[in-house]
Amino acid sequence: MLVRYGAEDNKAPFRAPDEPPRRGTDVIVRSRRGVEWGRVVCRIPEDCDKLRDQKPEGDILRACNGKDYEKREEIKQAEQEEYQYCREAIERHGLPMQLIRVEHLFGGNKILFFFKADRRVDFRDLVRDLAKKYKTRIEMRQVGVRDEARLLGLYGCCGRELCCRAFMNELKPVPMKMAKAQKSTLDPAKISGRCGRLKCCLRFENDQYRTLKKNLPRRGATVRTANGDGVVVGYHVLKQSVDVKLDDDTHETFSAGEVEVVKD
Repeated sequence: MLVRYGAEDNKAPFRAPDEPPRRGTDVIVRSRRGVEWGRVVCRIPEDCDKLRDQKPEGDILRACNGKDYEKREEIKQAEQEEYQYCREAIERHGLPMQLIRVEHLFGGNKILFFFKADRRVDFRDLVRDLAKKYKTRIEMRQVGVRDEARLLGLYGCCGRELCCRAFMNELKPVPMKMAKAQKSTLDPAKISGRCGRLKCCLRFENDQYRTLKKNLPRRGATVRTANGDGVVVGYHVLKQSVDVKLDDDTHETFSAGEVEVVKD
């Protein structure tokens, strides 16, 4: 079954018990990191070879009960205290880093501290301080601005849950050429997500734009239309149409099927 778990909302297949829990059920799982809290996304379909061929991250131990919910509330309170103590410790050690979030695993065998920094930080003294305080394994994890948005953000400007939280595991770069290819506005405020980087949806739609663009003559191509020959001066990928400057210097828009390329 596919399960969401961890502060970063990772999604991975887990081995289900004999009586698998329903979709949306809160569960306790054993992952490679330890015992954690998770939520069932769905039963992996038989024809989903990509997920079925993926090695399971661990096992679903059980559906959550009342005591588990009580313990989770205690862990949330503990995370707030751990966050505050770590911030004070960072200031005490004079480290150039910004604490983003704390994740206390449900099993209590590890506490993860997510932080942001402009360069590598020697936090060995900080780890010793935290380990002495909490008597458990400490892991410091440096993240970037996109990971920060996934850890702290909930919804995008579209009103839906952030894609990086909802279903994405790997945050691939989104180059500016994708925005230009889709003729998006180049106003950073309109094409940037919660992280301040280009929106991931530009990558999702890029392949479709590339496919549709192949059906259109390139800009500068000489074409023949019902109103005479002309040169392509622009195109509209989604509408599958082109702007043509005719020989009489007038401009008209034609669908891709209404023009014939004379010289590419």
